[in-house]
Amino acid sequence: MADLPRSGLGGGPGAPARTHLLVAVVVGVVAGVAVSLLGAHWAFAVLIGWMAGGIVYLVWKWATIWPMDAPTTARHAVREDAGRAVMDVLVLVSAVASLGAVVLLLTAQGQSPELQAALSVGSVAVSWAAVHTTFATRYARLYYAGPDGGIDFNSEEPPAYTDFAYLAFTLGMTFQVSDTAIRDRVIRATALRHGLLSFLFGTVVIATMINLLASLGRS
Repeated sequence: MADLPRSGLGGGPGAPARTHLLVAVVVGVVAGVAVSLLGAHWAFAVLIGWMAGGIVYLVWKWATIWPMDAPTTARHAVREDAGRAVMDVLVLVSAVASLGAVVLLLTAQGQSPELQAALSVGSVAVSWAAVHTTFATRYARLYYAGPDGGIDFNSEEPPAYTDFAYLAFTLGMTFQVSDTAIRDRVIRATALRHGLLSFLFGTVVIATMINLLASLGRS
């Protein structure tokens, strides 16, 4: 498999990851506060804020990294290695916390079942995409920051972000790594955490759908 030199990587196109996150947080807070001031249930406001911020983050993130080829991916992935670990944790914690808000919204009284359904499905979808996007960029960072990659994509070409997205979303949907081989212990541990979190999301998605169908059936 062809490889890229891992020494001296730096720079790279696009706004820094912290800028993506900061702008998304500002958008989310403004949207949530605005909805809250209109008298909405607090869980409703939280989920509106999460969806607004999450959509901004995801669209901006993928618009930036999707077109990148392998050399650009390598430079971009390691540009802010230390800072991104903290940001990854913030995104993952926010995504999991949003699931709790979904549960609270579904149990709230006096809310429109149709509105509850739309907001719950939308929030879970944004959370699901945010989790796997975070792991896709983490796999890229671990691959290009390490001495020998650690993931075999069964290709002679070095991987770009689209390849890491394939790995992350495949694992997220099937709880396995499919046709890629992980050969690094740190990346394997990351994939284990990813699989466990994916199982949690799958369970919540099923429970949410059952609850929504029951609520709509009673309305």
